[in-house]
Formats: sequence, structure tokens, C-alpha cells
Amino acid sequence: MAEELGPYIQKAAQFIGAGLAMGLGAIGPGIGEGFAAGKACEGIARRPEEQSLITRTMLVGQAVSESTGIYSLVIAILLIFVVK
Repeated sequence: MAEELGPYIQKAAQFIGAGLAMGLGAIGPGIGEGFAAGKACEGIARRPEEQSLITRTMLVGQAVSESTGIYSLVIAILLIFVVK
């Protein structure tokens, strides 16, 4: 009976691992991007003439922050489709 459940337990562990990878991997970028956007809004409120520079810098910072979320997505996809 245990031999019959082996593949199902492994598949369940893969799905749980993928869910944890995405769940925990999205916390950092979410906090970082929210913080960057908030500070950009503060900066634009203080110096509206610098809006384009502040916005451009914020978007670059958010793209760098989002890269960790993309890495966790890649790991989750690998866990689901590649690991046998």
C-alpha cells in the first residue's frame, strides 16, 4: 500500500513546496515595492518639479526588487513541472 502512495505524496510535497516558494518569495518584493512607492509619493509631494526623475528612479528600484519574486516563481515552476 505504501508503494502505491509514494508518487502521490511526492507530488503533494512538490505542490506544497511550490506554494511556499511563491508565498514566502512574494513577501519581500511586496514590502519593498510598497515602501518605494510610498517614498516616491513623498518625494513628489515635496518637489513636484522632479516628478519624472523620482518616478524613473522608483520604477528601476521596483524592477530590481521584483527580480526576487521572479526567482521564486522560477523555483516554483521547476518544483511543479521538472522535479520527478
